[in-house]
Amino acid sequence: MIRIVSVIVFSCIPLHLSSQIRLERLELKSKQEYKIAGSDILVVDTLIMRDSSRITLNKLVKENIINIKVAIIGRGCLIFGKGANGESAKTARSGNQQNGPCKEGGAGEKGNNGLAGIDGISLSLYLGVLKINGALTVDLNGGDGGNGGKGGIGGDGGSGTRVCRGGNGGNGGNGGNGNSGGAGGNLVISCKSCIDFHRKQVENFIIKTYGGFRGNAGEGGAGGRAGLGPIQDGKNGVRGIAGTNGSPGKTGAFRFEQK
Repeated sequence: MIRIVSVIVFSCIPLHLSSQIRLERLELKSKQEYKIAGSDILVVDTLIMRDSSRITLNKLVKENIINIKVAIIGRGCLIFGKGANGESAKTARSGNQQNGPCKEGGAGEKGNNGLAGIDGISLSLYLGVLKINGALTVDLNGGDGGNGGKGGIGGDGGSGTRVCRGGNGGNGGNGGNGNSGGAGGNLVISCKSCIDFHRKQVENFIIKTYGGFRGNAGEGGAGGRAGLGPIQDGKNGVRGIAGTNGSPGKTGAFRFEQK
């Protein structure tokens, strides 16, 4: 009975909390990508990143930890944990056009809202010795918010006859709302041997923890055209109301610790 209970308790522990990736040496070729998967902790004795190589953080968790004794970095290298952009909504469907006489055009549909940008991944980066021969970018920016969809165009009114006036044009649909940008991830860098780090940060260590841009409001759809008639013309449809803009994402915090 005790054995069965212990197995159940262990199975409830999340995988990323019960294990870590432990490597003596990780050498990435030029333009090669290494993805942290199955854990949120990467421990490496010696890391060599050739030109334009990248490490992609595990995006299934909010925070990753990388612990490196010796890091040798080439040109154009990247640690990537940027949040995905929110999807923008498509233009809504237009109202029905009236081919028959005297009828009013259909109203355009309301635009859907854009989706929110995803937050950037937070990272704690522990370094023993850092040698940058080129440049290293740590990108934890939040994703941009999606734009709201444009409202549908109102349908045109039908033409008038000798016994009826022309039909009114349909009203345009309202625009959808833009959504918020994702927050930038937080970054902590702790280094034992990073001489003149703040000077290097300007020259060859680029940090990005910005919030995502806001999603823009969708425009209101144009009103449909009035039907014309010998007795009286119809009225043009009213343009829909524009949606509201989203909010920009919050910039993540950055802290450097010299150990």
